[in-house]
Amino acid sequence: MSLIDISVPLSEDLPAFPGDPAIRLERAGVAANPFHLTRLSLGSHAGTHIDAPAHLLGEGATVDAIPLEWLIGPCRVVDLRGRKGAIAAVDLKPLPLAGVRRLLLRTDNSELWLRPGFCEEYVGLAPDAANYLVELGIRLVGIDYLSIEPPGETSTVHRTLLGAEVVILEGLNLAGTPAGDYELLCLPLKLIRVDGAPCRAVLRPLA
Repeated sequence: MSLIDISVPLSEDLPAFPGDPAIRLERAGVAANPFHLTRLSLGSHAGTHIDAPAHLLGEGATVDAIPLEWLIGPCRVVDLRGRKGAIAAVDLKPLPLAGVRRLLLRTDNSELWLRPGFCEEYVGLAPDAANYLVELGIRLVGIDYLSIEPPGETSTVHRTLLGAEVVILEGLNLAGTPAGDYELLCLPLKLIRVDGAPCRAVLRPLA
C-alpha cells in the first residue's frame, strides 16, 4: 500500500505562526538512566495540526470530541497553484466538488516550507470561499500552510468554518501531490479538552 506523507517534520527549525510557541526539543534523561528521553515543548497548533471549534468558539467542541470518522475517508486534492492572494469562491465554483466531504487545497504555499522562518505572504481562504464550502457540506478542509485565515483577516474564516463544525487541517505539505482523489488518514494527538492538536496526515491514492 503506497502512502503519501503530507505532514511537515516537527523540529526546532519549523516556523511557528506569529505569537505561537516555538518548538523546543530537549534531552530530559538523567545521567544514571541508560534510556534516552526528550522533553517536548510546542503549541497545540504546531506543524501539521487540526483546529477544533474550541480554537475560536468558547463553547465549541475540543479536539478529543471530533469524531474520527470525519478525519479518515475519501478526500479530494485540488491544485490552486498560481493563485495570488486569498482563494475566493469564484476560484472554487468551477471545480468538481459535488459530494466531496474532505477537501485539501494545494497552493504555492507548499514551497514556503523550504524557506527559513514564517512567511507572511501566503495564500489563505477568503471569507466568501469559506461560506461556499459550508454550503457544499464540506466536513474537513486542509491547506498547505500554518493558517487558513488569509493575511489581513483576523478570525472571519475560522469563525465561519468552525461555527459550522468544519474541521480545519493546517500545516500540510502538498508539494508533489497531484490533484485527485485519495483516502485521507489524519489522526491528531488525543489531547483532552484542548483546542487543537498536531497530527500525522497521510494520503492513500485510490486509483
